Amino acid sequence: MSQMERIYVIHRLLETNRAVPLSRIMDQLEISRATAKRDLQFMRDRLLAPIEYDPELRGYRYWTERSEGNEGGAPPQRYQLPGVWLTSAEMTALLLLRDFVEQLDSRLLADALGPALKKIESLLNAGKVKQKDIRKRFRMMVARHRPVNDQIFRIVSTAVLQQKKLRLLYFSRSRGEILERVVSPQRLIWYNANWYLDAWCHLREDFRSFALDAIRGATLIKEKADEYPQDLLDRRLGAGYGIFAGEPDKVAVLRFRLPASRWIEREEWHPKQRLTPLAGNEVRLEVPYSDSRELVQDILRFMPDVVVEAPDSLREQVIECLEGGWRPSLPSSASRRRAPSRCQQDDFPRRRLSG
Repeated sequence: MSQMERIYVIHRLLETNRAVPLSRIMDQLEISRATAKRDLQFMRDRLLAPIEYDPELRGYRYWTERSEGNEGGAPPQRYQLPGVWLTSAEMTALLLLRDFVEQLDSRLLADALGPALKKIESLLNAGKVKQKDIRKRFRMMVARHRPVNDQIFRIVSTAVLQQKKLRLLYFSRSRGEILERVVSPQRLIWYNANWYLDAWCHLREDFRSFALDAIRGATLIKEKADEYPQDLLDRRLGAGYGIFAGEPDKVAVLRFRLPASRWIEREEWHPKQRLTPLAGNEVRLEVPYSDSRELVQDILRFMPDVVVEAPDSLREQVIECLEGGWRPSLPSSASRRRAPSRCQQDDFPRRRLSG
């Protein structure tokens, strides 16, 4: 136990008892007499704790005085430890969180946490756990990440927190053009290593999700944003499969063979999925969905150890994607005339995305 943790325990003992014998502090913390006295002295000298020894009560206590100017039994002022006191485990968790935040490409959050966490890091480095050890022993791998401009993230996050409207210059990948939108931001979403903004689009008069990396410009509008209940956002934007919006109207029935079944039995594809063990170590997964694009991508990850049992439209879409992968390339002119495959994603890999 660190000295900081011991001081916190001693403070609680002094705060909740009339007097605390030194032997009780030693027993509670399992420390020597010398260590207990050093901790008490540290509290007096460094933390200005009004600790005194009471010969009559044969123990240590906080000396209190009645509030100045209050007569007739005014309550005494209680001593409080300065600032926020954390255990070494809590400090380690905070520093680990800081590293995770940095890897989430949220430099705004990392910068805000930086000054406070540097102080915690200096305290923690005095103990057994070092910050460099945390970074060496814990690693979060982020794949297919699209970096977001720092200024864009700051403006968007400010609009979300202050509930202000935003004017966006948004790059439509499918059209290859930049469009201007006025939106009422609702919440920021971190999904599959990328940031998205859920918002009400005043141009489309509907909910849309915007990939932050595709925002080319953002301006705060003083006008208050329209606000919608979270349960409505969840129904319209969060109920479908993966990142795509819409209330589920279909159920995918997938049968997984070994070795894929060993992975699937531990995975959650959807909060309302149904998993059924089958003979031969196979499993059947039933998943509700509305838009199949992301679902098809997840199915393809487990080929050839997955069978699409239903619906027929989903099975045909998976077959089309598989055939498209090995079909010889067509000349560029023919490619331009060819209809896009149903397994291709739209301009944004995210729900009812604007375009």
